[in-house]
Amino acid sequence: MRASLSGGVITLAEVYRFPNGPVRDNGSLRWDIYRLWREMQSALGRCSDAPLESVGVDAWGCDYGLLRADGSLVEVPFAYRDGRTQGVMEHVFETFSRERIYAATGIQFLWFNTLYQLYAACKKAPHTIAAAHRFATIPDILNYWLSGTLSAEYTNATTTQCVDAVKRTWATDLLDELGIPTRLLPEIVEPGTVLGPLRKEADRALAGVPIVTPACHDTGSAFAAVPVGNAAAFLSSGTWSLLGTELPGPIITPRAMELDFTNEGGVCATTRLLKNIGGLWLLQSCRNSWAATGRDYAYDELVVAAASEAPFQALLDPDSAGFRNPDDMVMAIDGFCRQTGQPSLDGPPSYSRAIMESLAFKYRAVLESLEELTGKRFEEIRVVGGGARNCLLNQFTADATGRTVIAGPVEATALGNVAMQMLATGAVSSLREARAIIDRSFPVERFEPADTDRWEPHYHRFLEYLEFTCA
Repeated sequence: MRASLSGGVITLAEVYRFPNGPVRDNGSLRWDIYRLWREMQSALGRCSDAPLESVGVDAWGCDYGLLRADGSLVEVPFAYRDGRTQGVMEHVFETFSRERIYAATGIQFLWFNTLYQLYAACKKAPHTIAAAHRFATIPDILNYWLSGTLSAEYTNATTTQCVDAVKRTWATDLLDELGIPTRLLPEIVEPGTVLGPLRKEADRALAGVPIVTPACHDTGSAFAAVPVGNAAAFLSSGTWSLLGTELPGPIITPRAMELDFTNEGGVCATTRLLKNIGGLWLLQSCRNSWAATGRDYAYDELVVAAASEAPFQALLDPDSAGFRNPDDMVMAIDGFCRQTGQPSLDGPPSYSRAIMESLAFKYRAVLESLEELTGKRFEEIRVVGGGARNCLLNQFTADATGRTVIAGPVEATALGNVAMQMLATGAVSSLREARAIIDRSFPVERFEPADTDRWEPHYHRFLEYLEFTCA
């Protein structure tokens, strides 16, 4: 994406788009990071027609690579849905309790957190750890290849569950006790840091352009794009849904741990208090299942068809363990319905509606927990990301929660990335100014609650299925 600032308005243009997904390699699920790098270079090559002020990279959290002293990768990075971390979190708790980990890091317990990936590597493949000189998350690797400077950007580092949320440094006591070598850890830098000039080896025509660390975690960048934290909760809607708010500091309490909320780093010394929710991954995976049988449904086609389906046929917990990475998501949903005594769904439109209704109910449950932790009521939910285009899900969310939903901008992650680049290069004087520019540059759509009484009894039924999956 290429952004231009003129007359106090940002325009955003897509330069180059390419697919990304994990690949199977001898039974493991990994990222073809070398292909991603070549695609990035192709994108840079299309930007040489006009000068650039800066370049910034954001990506997903938790996954990492191990680098030798010469900068080469020890192995191709694992993808977080790989099965090597199954059961590892429970083994870690035998050494370092859940309470102690949360008190140090304030991070939600997810089976794929980097902490458990690194622990698994130390136990199952110690030769890879021994061969490594440094550890780096995915965006940090790409920044290294761009600039020649290896560091750990703070917002993405916090997703690893290896950072002390109060001290804002690596949680070395935790890592030492678990046998994870702290010699691997690079220096942590704040979002908005200029790493250095783009290397000519990365792109000769653009050599010298400053490489800036935005919030390198994609959700951190999305948060940076819009004003949140007062009357509006924030919902990044895509493969994952992330619902939360921006705070001046972490909330690390027994109740926050019980509710499994995460305190991730934000830009400008803020904390993102939020909860990860299995989002439109369920619908994406169902589409893959149907495509494998020769029925290739367009995403918009399923949304339109779902609108005409009978409501509340079956409700799902999007975070049920069976939905993490099943071979066939449709079969996994069928199994959940059988286990919970619900009728079978019939056809793609009914599956699609069940997924979106269930997500709306899960948003309500998480929103109520967020309000309990912060002591404030959120009258609006600001939805950004690809899911902001899903008008049916947005309306369902308004109906299920009884709150106004404000949808947009879709490209919030790219815009938040740009906001921090503008701040780092002096194009704006504050994050507030950058957010105001984004606000007036991109229109939003409002969805008001309707038929909330019809949703209420089914919400209590939905909560029973959450209890079922937690049992």
